[in-house]
Amino acid sequence: MDFDVAAFAYTASTWILPVLIAITFHEAAHGYVAWRLGDDTAYRQGRVTFNPLRHVELFGTILVPALLFLGSGGRFLLGWAKPVPVAFGRLREPRRDMVLVAAAGPGTNLALAVASAILFNILDWFPQLFAVWLAENLTHSVLINLILAVFNMLPLPPLDGGRVAVGLLPRPLAMPLARLERYGMLILIALIFVLPFLGGQLGLDLNFFHYLIWTPVQWMLPLFEQLANLG
Repeated sequence: MDFDVAAFAYTASTWILPVLIAITFHEAAHGYVAWRLGDDTAYRQGRVTFNPLRHVELFGTILVPALLFLGSGGRFLLGWAKPVPVAFGRLREPRRDMVLVAAAGPGTNLALAVASAILFNILDWFPQLFAVWLAENLTHSVLINLILAVFNMLPLPPLDGGRVAVGLLPRPLAMPLARLERYGMLILIALIFVLPFLGGQLGLDLNFFHYLIWTPVQWMLPLFEQLANLG
């Protein structure tokens, strides 16, 4: 079968912009809230900006999305940006403000998902071909932002949800959870890649992504379809 370059490029064009906006706004929100609450580390490093080039990371923003996109035959793309530096000790109320800074990223993704769904209501204003392309961008934007919001709110450091949990839990519970941060990425890799692979070898369904991320996203999608007047 011949590879359809034009079709592939078109599909890529409906994923790239939503991904860049989602991860850029997510990281900029962390930096902005930290800056307003007393820590200007991200601001001084030029990270409180909507310029995606300031947030790009080779592995998470380019390589992983490209591999997922190619591996799924152009049906799925997801990535992450370079984490915004936050000196939590410089925040005015470190324990409380850590929660606000961490929640700002997923909260921004939810806001972007809502905005993307609402924008479906103006598609009739545009020429048909552009409206079709824009509708695909908006659809992908809703999906990507919901996935990022749910994924990042998992209660495991260094994810945002882990930092929210550390800030809200009593200290006897918060401190052991905070100490998990050094192992957090290894745990995530095991959950996302290793367990599903082992499960496949053993004939077991150990798809972490499906149960903990995709299932909540599917539950929320009808609400966004209503916002888009697609019901």
